[in-house]
Amino acid sequence: MNKHQLDIRKGLYALALATGVSACSAPKQLTTPPPVALPETTVTDTLDVKSFTRVFNDPYLKALIDTALASNFDLLAASQRVIVAQSQLRMAKNAWLPTVNGVASAGVDRYGDYTLNGVGNYDTNLSPNIDKDQKIPTSPTPEFFVGFRSSWEIDLWGKIRAQKEAALNRYLSTTEGRRLLSTQVVAGVATLYYDLVALDHELKIIHRNIGLQEKAVATVEVQKAGGRATELAVQQFKAQLLSTRALENNVKQQIVATENQLNALLGRLPQPVPRTADTTNAIPPAIQKGIPVATLLRRPDIQQAELNLAATKADVKAARAAFFPSLTITPYTGFNAFKAGLLFQPASIAWGALGGLTMPVFNQKQLQSQFNITQAEAMTAFYRYQQAIVDGYAEVSSIMSKVENEQATWQLKREEVAVLQDAVATSNLLFTTGYANYLEVITAQKSVLEAELTLVTTRRNVYQGMITLYRSLGGN
Repeated sequence: MNKHQLDIRKGLYALALATGVSACSAPKQLTTPPPVALPETTVTDTLDVKSFTRVFNDPYLKALIDTALASNFDLLAASQRVIVAQSQLRMAKNAWLPTVNGVASAGVDRYGDYTLNGVGNYDTNLSPNIDKDQKIPTSPTPEFFVGFRSSWEIDLWGKIRAQKEAALNRYLSTTEGRRLLSTQVVAGVATLYYDLVALDHELKIIHRNIGLQEKAVATVEVQKAGGRATELAVQQFKAQLLSTRALENNVKQQIVATENQLNALLGRLPQPVPRTADTTNAIPPAIQKGIPVATLLRRPDIQQAELNLAATKADVKAARAAFFPSLTITPYTGFNAFKAGLLFQPASIAWGALGGLTMPVFNQKQLQSQFNITQAEAMTAFYRYQQAIVDGYAEVSSIMSKVENEQATWQLKREEVAVLQDAVATSNLLFTTGYANYLEVITAQKSVLEAELTLVTTRRNVYQGMITLYRSLGGN
């Protein structure tokens, strides 16, 4: 065995010894508690996404959603965060490659007469074996170098791979975050749009009731002139008419405020919002019962929490790998000379390589503290992931129940409005023939107005419930 092979074997022995010592001090692998047990998915455990078709098929709404997805400032900012994460991922992917730097350096050293370099240079210049170009300049001694220097850390224990894995999961997490924000923006635009449609419907109902109440005022004034009604009756009818007109102004203000809020979500200044003139659109079809677990787990917030958990687990792997020795190779090549005129001569070409094994000794406590931090962050991410699943399941369950109940309420309210509209016609007929007093007419008109407005609110609640369900399922 030659000396070179012996040196290699000694180096391997040293590496094995250092690894063994580090393995004894390295902490154990991360273990997490059992996850939340979700119900098993059955054949009927599905949600027909066609239920959302009627909610989002309005051409005006589609145009507004396209505008929001292109111009919403929060979404634009989220896109920049995705770009940052993508760049960090690209950096992590290339971290295993050696760093190569072009170097051009010049310097001088003044060696003492009683130093190794000082004595060696003096003795070399007296040697008969060198020519004039090889004579070393007297102190101070210059040195020139033009070439490449490199450093390469060999990923023996997977630290760099773990860092790459963490960067990849964080990049995917930011894309899920943007998808979550997109879903929220779409849901917000749809909610405000149907709020406007409902307010337009309320305004039509108020206008129609104002017309009915104006006719009632005219009728009671005629009856008063004929001695069949009192001034009190006229005042009551007029007071009701004024109250309804005041309600009209309130609805108009709500329309302006909602339009401004929608325009802000679209990333533009206040302006009229085009919308459908059909304010009596039917409610969406009934949804199927049962929570779709597979769909639920595709929610962007749950996906984001899962990816954050994977990233923190990779951080723990990298922190654990830091306890093991690292092997770094630092080669160089270039022109090296102590005289500027000789720098680019063929004889000035130099190269070399140095392999270094670095093992943490006195910074074990710092490494342990860093490992504890990453482990705590991983456990925090695990609990957040579990909480996101529980919250998502509860949210979808509540919303599906709400939509079902609101749909049933709308059917009943529609029947109530039909009955009260007949009651208004009956009360007017009885009042003109003297079989009902003015209070009964006023009560009937007030009841139908309230019922019609409640019917509009119920229809809006059904649409908002469907939109919220769309958002809670991650836009699926």
